[in-house]
Amino acid sequence: MSDIASSSARKLEPFLLMAKSAKGAAAAKLIQDATSAPGVFVFAELLEVNNIQELATNPQHAPFLELLKLFSYGNYDEYKAHKDALPPLNANQLIKLKNLSIVSLSSKSRILPYAHLKTYLDIGTMRELEDLIIDAMYQDVLRGRLDQKEQQLEVEYTMGRDLRPGQLEEILAALKDWSQSTAQVIAALDTKLLQIDAHVAQQKLNQETFILQRNEILHDIASSNNKHRKRGGGGGGQNDESEMMDIDSSGPSAMNMDAGGGSHAGVGFFGSMLSDPWKKKKPTAHGQQGIGSSGGGNAPSNTRKRNRG
Repeated sequence: MSDIASSSARKLEPFLLMAKSAKGAAAAKLIQDATSAPGVFVFAELLEVNNIQELATNPQHAPFLELLKLFSYGNYDEYKAHKDALPPLNANQLIKLKNLSIVSLSSKSRILPYAHLKTYLDIGTMRELEDLIIDAMYQDVLRGRLDQKEQQLEVEYTMGRDLRPGQLEEILAALKDWSQSTAQVIAALDTKLLQIDAHVAQQKLNQETFILQRNEILHDIASSNNKHRKRGGGGGGQNDESEMMDIDSSGPSAMNMDAGGGSHAGVGFFGSMLSDPWKKKKPTAHGQQGIGSSGGGNAPSNTRKRNRG
């Protein structure tokens, strides 16, 4: 129970005690006093008292019972519709009923335009309407903000009112529908979560499979490259050996194969040098001596030695 309802219930307690012994006109007078008392806004407990319910059997006092019902769960619009069948309201009762009517309106909309409130509550001026709303806020009937620029009341919180006969069943049915809708939403969310978990698991499996296949491919490529390197290294050694064999086969014997070639001429040159190393060369065109005369004074000395002997 909210603080507002608790405070109102405490203020109603004296009237509950008196109602246990009040009958007829006293019970009707008790209803007038309770509905006029400041700070009393809930009347369900008083309405359930047997002495109060017995007023329905007395045509003279029955309108007071209807008046109590009006303050318990009715509104000002209903009062206007049945005004002639109800006892007249004093100023305190009128203000209280209008405050309770604002609470009923705010249960349907949290934004209440001033124009609608003025028409609904039969209020002529804006100042009178704002004074009524401020009085309701002062008594903690509602909490909100007066928006003079937009000409509207923005309701943030209101007290709870008594339930009409049969309204409890309507609330229970609404709560049951809400519970079923909530259960359906929860079931749908659970199904979606399972689908997400399955998708995540499949994604993880796909990633692991991809990594495994990638590693296998990389391993195969590395193995293939190693085999190619081994084959390439062995072939290079054989080529080098064959080249060496070719060089050996192209020695002096091979060079003598061409009788008219440069190799044969080279061999003849060196051979002539070995057979007669001191043979004089004919003078060149410049009057120079050949290789034999350029060897120094050794050749003439050898000639003179032979002549002396």
